[in-house]
Order: sequence, then C-alpha cells, then structure tokens
Amino acid sequence: MYPETFEGFCVQSHKNWSDFKSLEFTPKPFEEHDVDVSVECCSICGSDIHTLTGGWGPKGFPLCVGHEIVGEVITVGALVTLCKVGDRVGVGAQVLSCFDCKACKTGNENYCAKRIGTYGVKYSDGVMSQGGFASHIRVHEHYTVPIPDGLPSSAVAPLMCAGVSVFGPLRRANIGPGSKVAVLGIGGLGHLALQFARALGAEVFALSHSSNKEQDAIACGAHHFILTSTENWHKPLQYEFDFIMNTVDVAHTFNLLEYFSTLRIHGTFHFVGIPDAPFPDLKAFNLLFLRTGANIAGSHIGSRSEMVSMLEVAKEHGIRAWVEEIQLGEQGCKKAVERLSINDARFRFTLVGYDRAFPKRVSKASIE
Repeated sequence: MYPETFEGFCVQSHKNWSDFKSLEFTPKPFEEHDVDVSVECCSICGSDIHTLTGGWGPKGFPLCVGHEIVGEVITVGALVTLCKVGDRVGVGAQVLSCFDCKACKTGNENYCAKRIGTYGVKYSDGVMSQGGFASHIRVHEHYTVPIPDGLPSSAVAPLMCAGVSVFGPLRRANIGPGSKVAVLGIGGLGHLALQFARALGAEVFALSHSSNKEQDAIACGAHHFILTSTENWHKPLQYEFDFIMNTVDVAHTFNLLEYFSTLRIHGTFHFVGIPDAPFPDLKAFNLLFLRTGANIAGSHIGSRSEMVSMLEVAKEHGIRAWVEEIQLGEQGCKKAVERLSINDARFRFTLVGYDRAFPKRVSKASIE
C-alpha cells in the first residue's frame, strides 16, 4: 500500500543542529501535477548548515534538510507530462511556485515571491516542506529535471543546487571565448564554477587564500592560480577580469575594494556565497573612485531551463562534483554536517545507501 507518511532524518532545534533522529512526517496532499520521488542520494549544501544552525534565521521543527537530490520517480499525478514513473530525476532547492507572476511567466520562477523551498517552508495548508535526507520527496513536476545517462548520481546530485547556482550567472553573463573569469574560493561551489567557466570557453583564474588549493584548482580547469593572501596580490591584476564569482560565505571579512579593482570597466562581481554576517560598509563613492564602473550582483539558485542546460553542458564536458560518499543515517548525517561546517570536505558530501537506511520504504517495484 502506498504510504501516507515519509521517513526522514530530522533535527529538532537550532541548538542541537547536528543531532539527527529518524522520524515519520506527513507530506503535503498529493495533487494532479505532483511527483513522488524515491530518493537515491542527496548531497549536502552549505545552506543546509546555515539553516540548521539558524544562521539565516529561525525555522520550524522537526526539520529534514537536503536539496541536492537524485532519485527515481515512483508515481505521478494525472496531469504530469514532464516525467514518468521510472525516470531518474534531480530535485534542487525549490519544489513549487505560483506559475502566474511576472517572474514565473518569464522563466525566472526561482524568484517567485510565493516559491516553496525544498524544506522548511509552509505550504498554503500549513504543511511544512521537508527535504532529501528522507525516504521520498513530493514535488511539483516542474521542479524535477531529467538526469542524462552517463552522469553518476552521487556526483551529479551537487549540481542540483551548487551547480546551477554557478552555471546560471555564467550563462546569463554570456561568458564564453574571450572572457576572463575569476572564481573566488575553491570549495563546493568554486570547484564547479571553475569547471563550467572552462567548459564555456573562458580564460579561468582561481582566487584563493590558500596555496593548498592550487593543484585542485588546476585540475578543475583553472588556467591560472592567484594567492590572495599575498600582500598587494591585486595590483598586477587591475582591469583584468570581466567577471568575478564569489563562491565563499566569508566575504564580510574581505577587503572588497581590492577585488573590485581587478574588474574591467563595467565588469561584474557576482555573489553566490552568502555569509551569515552583513557585508562590510561600502560607499557608492568607492565604486566611482576605483574608476571601474563595477557592477555588484547576486543570484538565487536557478530556473528549470537553466538546470536542463547545465546538465547538457555537464554531460558534454564530463563535469562532475568531487564528492565523498557517506552512508545515510543518524550518525552519517551528523558526521557530514559537522565536517562541512569546518570546511573538512573535498569538496562535497553525498549521502548514499538510502535502501539500507529505509529497508521498508515504498519503491516503484513495490508499487508494481
């Protein structure tokens, strides 16, 4: 019989943010455009940590996080056309939008004011969305994307959030041959940004405060490595970059003016890494004084069309996340989030072994 509840590894408070317990929860009512996915694996994103700790504000509990999901479709609503039972699909950081506002109608549904995040957000009926550290996830069909053959699930899962978060800005900025792109931070986001910038044809520079990341950066596609902990590192690079992508969540500790000075005229400094703390004071006069006409930008995840395009590029160029697989479970979840919180990852953790963690869960085979 099809389950009325799902099972997930949940936390109960921000105070005990890394203590996971196996709990049952009731998903939102199933509707005609909904899809149920039996989760195969789920990667861990830095935003999971910010959410669990309360760094981005309080959340309701119990809470099951995880929004870099790959799994198998096990049932579809009566009006679903974008996937079918048995498909391998990915689910990112969003599971619903209104489909009627200007953002949705222009293919920018990731900016919908009524969007529902994959976890920690209440639907109109009061049910809270729960994420991918769970046996199943229920999602509107629009927020499932087909995973191309040849991309291993555990390595493609991080692309569902981290991948599209860096791919989307590069594509929207028309990055390609002749572009000079700098990626600030060589980690979970940065190692993917390097790969996508290289695949799009740019000349790629890796910016890092640690020389330990140089070989990894080159392996991910960087043509050049710049050590930003060196005094006056920025001076030889004045007017060098068309686009700088900041992938780290400690930008509040940076001298941002040094980075802005390396931009070409009207170049862009783009934020995808988001710190808990506010950015340092920045005066408009500073941007004028630098004489670069710098643009400061940011973006939120990506749209479905961007995710589909990203996966095509990933397949064509063999782009993969560098992952360490960890068995899903109370201790596995705890170990993974605590290690990620201290940057002890190279460069992403993917939780696997869902059949072992949920031996009695409903699957496509058991429904048939």
